[in-house]
Amino acid sequence: MAAISAADVAKLRRVTLAGMMDCKKALEESEGDFDKAIEIIRKKGQAVANKRADKEASEGVVLSKVSSDGKIGAMIVLNSETDFVAKNAEFMALANKILDIAVTKNPANLEELKSLPMDGGKIGDKIVEYVGIIGEKLELSYFEKIEAAHVQSYIHPGNRLATMVGFTKSGIDEQVYKDVAMQIAAMNPVAVDKDFVSEAVVAQEIEIGKEQARLDGKPEEMLEKIALGKLAKFFKESTLLNQEFVKDNKISIRQYLQSFNKDLTVTDFKRFTLNL
Repeated sequence: MAAISAADVAKLRRVTLAGMMDCKKALEESEGDFDKAIEIIRKKGQAVANKRADKEASEGVVLSKVSSDGKIGAMIVLNSETDFVAKNAEFMALANKILDIAVTKNPANLEELKSLPMDGGKIGDKIVEYVGIIGEKLELSYFEKIEAAHVQSYIHPGNRLATMVGFTKSGIDEQVYKDVAMQIAAMNPVAVDKDFVSEAVVAQEIEIGKEQARLDGKPEEMLEKIALGKLAKFFKESTLLNQEFVKDNKISIRQYLQSFNKDLTVTDFKRFTLNL
């Protein structure tokens, strides 16, 4: 049997992030062949992944980040089975590495992100390897991106809620961008503005308004008017630009933005919450 040095074990650990004993066993099994040892560790990950395929991975982290030029934002969700693993340093390192690739490579969708290269393999395959290392089912379940003149991201403490938002103008006070990203986290708007709300949601809100008015004993001929009034309230409370600014409820988010630049507005936003 080939002699296995501590340096070989350490090198394999740097490449695979597997435990020291797993690396030593893989090198012993491969008789010191480094590439075969990597393959052994990968197969172990696949075997563990197959065994845990029916497990629910409902914990994890939600992370968002913006490119160095401020024009591309990416958000990912990497799931685990337990909150304990979600706080593991190796798990967080994996999530942040995937997020960095997403920001740099700007893939079109989640499947394209999973196919991008990372550490000598594809991201999707590396996640399977980590299953063998960590011992829990892991899943890259969500990816979204925004491209705009300026993109701002926000991660709420605990890594279970994140937002990102695109703006029409760059070069504005950084705090303005942060305030809007945090507004989205706090107030959970359904759309940027009323014109962005789907027809299905509008129709549903009108029906809800009519039914509430009907239950309140209002005349049938008044139901439509009452429902439209409730719809206007829904737009004010649930669309970002029309919401009251949480730091100053005398003005809306639209007014807050226009106080800095009359053409400053929001193009898009994303928000994801993990079991809050």
